[in-house]
Amino acid sequence: MKIREIEAKTILGTVQQPDPIFGLKYNLNLYRGCQHQCIYCDSRSACYQIEDFEHEVLVKVNAPDVLERELARKRVKGTVGTGSMNDPYMPLEAQYHLTRRILQLLLKYGFGVHVITKSALVERDMDLLAAIGQTYAAVTFTITTVDDDLAHKVEPGAPISSRRFEAMARLAANGVYTGVSLMPILPFIEDQEDNIRGIVRQVAEAGGKYIIPWFSVTLRDRQRDYFYQKLDSLFPGVRQRYEKTYGERYGCAPINARQLEKVFNEACDQYQIARQITPYVPNKVEQLKLVF
Repeated sequence: MKIREIEAKTILGTVQQPDPIFGLKYNLNLYRGCQHQCIYCDSRSACYQIEDFEHEVLVKVNAPDVLERELARKRVKGTVGTGSMNDPYMPLEAQYHLTRRILQLLLKYGFGVHVITKSALVERDMDLLAAIGQTYAAVTFTITTVDDDLAHKVEPGAPISSRRFEAMARLAANGVYTGVSLMPILPFIEDQEDNIRGIVRQVAEAGGKYIIPWFSVTLRDRQRDYFYQKLDSLFPGVRQRYEKTYGERYGCAPINARQLEKVFNEACDQYQIARQITPYVPNKVEQLKLVF
């Protein structure tokens, strides 16, 4: 895969409020493209204007400098999210250390952080995440299957699921607030009740506190074309089931989605796992009242 260094003009975006799913006030992306190459990734869609998602990753080498200028001007604190368009801990991060440098800045300026990743490389920054956690830090691992062989098929460049659970356990043991993003659930591939129960159980065993669920997958334009090509090579016959069931639909929920949600809720109750992340709420200084 080709790596190309670029310079960003801006880095910090404002998230439309409220954000009840991930609890973000701001977001940022340090890379364009992703080495994990998950077969379902929505970032392949034409609307994101990433022309060569399969063969090139762009590295925003000046991102920390730009971010420091932007953070210094922000009057409103909040959670900064990273991991929506790519993985901030893809293998390249071991070379560039951009994510570590932005964590240092968030700590310096008193912002919270929500990291979404599939990588165990996040363990490297446990010290910073624990320190930021005095304000607010959450690490969410995307895990959609407990089957390592299946995880390798659908997320070929990422660590297998068991390795992610190991990383989660290490973070939790060191006081970092952590959990799972259970999305997407691929119809006809990951939509088994035992898979959902297994994920909830392993989150609890690893010390995770929450699971953010979404029992569906989105498909459009280039993303759908690539996904169907991979279905043909990895899961023969499944493409035809998608075409028959969903046609050109954008949101593709498993036909047993309601039952999966029921199983999920029962398992969360059993293992005392929250169904949403607890967001960061900045302390508000109450105005002193005059007493006459």
